Amino acid sequence: MQSIRSLLLTVVGIAFTLMALVFTASLGLALAGIAAVVVVGSAISARLSPKPVRATVNRTSGNQTSGRPQREPRIWNDGRGTIIDL
Repeated sequence: MQSIRSLLLTVVGIAFTLMALVFTASLGLALAGIAAVVVVGSAISARLSPKPVRATVNRTSGNQTSGRPQREPRIWNDGRGTIIDL
């Protein structure tokens, strides 16, 4: 009788351990899947975001009223607004 009880408790313990292992593995796979979806979404979002666009202004030579040479202004759009560097 004692050996049957020992055998039964051993089988129950092994079954419980295997259930815990399967649950932990499935939880780990679920978390890895969620992390993969977040990384792919972040990569797609970064690819679709607007990039800075360089714009130039052509000045005519008739605007030189002072003796100093005219400097070309730098104008660009960084995606949040246009920046003009005179």
